[in-house]
Parts: sequence; C-alpha cells; structure tokens
Amino acid sequence: MRQKNQRRARGEGGEKPAESRASLYDEVTAKIIAELEGGRIPWVQPWRVAAQGSGKAQHGWNSGGGGRGTASPSLPRNAVTGRHYSGINVLILWGALFERGFASQAWLTFNQARDAGGCVRKGEHGVTVVYADRFTPEAEKERARQEGDEARSVPFLKRFTLFNVAQCDGLPPSLSPEPEPQPEREIVPVAEEVIAASGILFRIGGAQAFYSPAADVVQVPPQPAFFDQVNYYRTCLHELTHATGHASRLDRNQTGIFGSKDYAQEELVAEMGSAFLCASLGILPTVRHSDYIASWLAILRDDNRAIFRAGSAASKAADWLLSRHRASDSEGAADATSAAT
Repeated sequence: MRQKNQRRARGEGGEKPAESRASLYDEVTAKIIAELEGGRIPWVQPWRVAAQGSGKAQHGWNSGGGGRGTASPSLPRNAVTGRHYSGINVLILWGALFERGFASQAWLTFNQARDAGGCVRKGEHGVTVVYADRFTPEAEKERARQEGDEARSVPFLKRFTLFNVAQCDGLPPSLSPEPEPQPEREIVPVAEEVIAASGILFRIGGAQAFYSPAADVVQVPPQPAFFDQVNYYRTCLHELTHATGHASRLDRNQTGIFGSKDYAQEELVAEMGSAFLCASLGILPTVRHSDYIASWLAILRDDNRAIFRAGSAASKAADWLLSRHRASDSEGAADATSAAT
C-alpha cells in the first residue's frame, strides 16, 4: 500500500509481423483477465496440483524431484544457463506450471534439450514465451545520418517455445537442480539481508504498512503484530517494491491518488514485484491487496499491453533490490578475505 498458447514439439519461434504482435498481446492479456475473473491471481499460485500417478491434489510448495508434482518457490529459469526468466514470462511459465503440475521451475528449448544429450518426448506441448526489444533499421540509420537527426528504433516482439524438464528424457541429473525451499521459521535471514542492503529508509512501528514517496520512507508494523509472521517479509518486500519507484531509483509514476488508474497500476507492480522477490528468496508468495483486483481488471481490459509493462516494471524492481543484496554480499566476502590476510 502507498500512503493516501502453447506449441507442440518442435520449433523455435521467430519475429512476427505487427498483426501477430498485437494478437500476442491480446492472447496473453485475455488469459490473465480470465484467471483474475476466475479468482486466481497469476503471480500468487495456490499450487494445487496432482502428483504423478495420484488422483489427490497436493497443497503448498513442496519440492519434487522430476515429472509431475509440486514445485519449490522460485522464479522460472533456463535449465541450461540458469538464467531466470522475467516480466510477463514469469506469469506465463508459472501459469503453465500450475495447469500441468510440473515439479520443476526449469525450462529449455527443443534444441537445448537435444544439445544437453536429451530430447523432448514426442507429443509434448511447449509453452510460448516472448522476447521484447527494439532495433534500428539500416534505412532509418541512413536517414538520420543524412538529416542530422536521431535514429528512431522500432519495437519488436519475438515468440519462442519452451519445454519443462519434466517433458524431456535423457537430460543429465545435474542439470539445473531445484533450489532448497526455506524452512518454516519466524526469521528469514536472506530477507533481512535484502531489506538492509536496499539502503532505503526503513522504519518498524505503528499499525500500518506503507511507503511514503514524499518522505521516501518505508514503514511496517513490528513482526510480532502479524498473525502469520512470514507475512511481515511479504509486506516488507511489497513496500520496498514501491520504494524502488522513487525518482532517485527507477523513477516510476507514483503521483496517482487512491482509487485512480495510476494508483492501481503502481499497486499491480508492487504486488508482482513482491511475488517475484518472495519466489527468489524461497518464500511462498501470497496476494497482499486482493481488494485491488477489480481495478486491475479494468486496466487490463482497457490496455492489452498493461500487464506486459507491469511485469517488466516488477522484474526491474525485484532486480534492483536483489542486485543491491548481491553487491552487499560481495563486499562482505571481500572484507572477510582482507581480514583473514
């Protein structure tokens, strides 16, 4: 709170014309809207999925080995490179994980599976994800040179297909092992480290959690005030995501008043950013502000690119906080090495 489509093996996608790009925006946005209308928050998975060979649903983020089951809380990642997917692709891959009951957050392309010594099983269906970027055509560069103007870049959207490692055979067991889930406990040291490394003014006290853009300060109630104490960290990460939008950091629009479209858009970024951070730290994401769902639906129905922008902004916010934590860890290790010598 702030103060008041799938593809069958095989094939890799390529660049698509503008009409196809528009249909992709519509396709993904329509799916997110349907999930919200159905009472499921795409970035907060209930993870009720059936284990392989069982008709019973499992509840929670219990780790599984391979095949179908329940996945550990983490961001989806490439099984070969270990790189985490970001933005709208997190929602797409989490959605596929939920629908199909995969026990792994690791994904790879058809060719990557083959190059790793395995293969995608015949008949398996992949998941279409997207890569968005900009490029400057040579003709535009030439025009800019001749006219002494700045060259204008053109946005493009590229589709490609991923398969979960559970859809593959013959992959080496060491390929992208699943992270260990956080044990149940009141204090989560890594979350404490992220809060401290952020450098954001952080106050504990009072009865409300909020980020004040004017004062650039986060305030949350003390941890014992939370019925479920892990909610303290979920709340901290939500408010810290808001704080990344300050003009001195990622400079998002935080001028919206309560009830406005801009306010709801920023809350959407904070909800998703908190979920991405929780997943990165091994904490089960939950929805912080379900009362905003109607506002989010209005935004998505009005603009088929809003969820793409929100997903991108949420990933940038999470990355900003996590990079500060990594830098702090590196400095600590360097200091320890110097002290030892």
